[in-house]
Amino acid sequence: MRCTRVALYDIKTGTFDEVVGQAQSGMVPLFKESQGFVSYGVAQVEKNAFVSISTWETRAQADTAAARAAEWVKTNSRDRFALRTNYVGDLAIDTGRREPAPTTR
Repeated sequence: MRCTRVALYDIKTGTFDEVVGQAQSGMVPLFKESQGFVSYGVAQVEKNAFVSISTWETRAQADTAAARAAEWVKTNSRDRFALRTNYVGDLAIDTGRREPAPTTR
């Protein structure tokens, strides 16, 4: 069963667009090179808050991603945004795009 990580962050300085730029250049490559990565997204939910949503093949991989994300934020962005809360859970419904099943000849 796939697992998702949802993290809510508060923007301390700057704008959401600046956060998106940092996520694009920092978190996207970090997650894409991580084992079990499926997808990643960022959405503004309040004027000074945003969520990060990532999907992983297993819960262990999602937990590892949460730790890696926290370390990345601490090193690169702690003055710009801060984690308010983090959730990791099994997906009960997942309609995301999947690779087609291989065909047999």
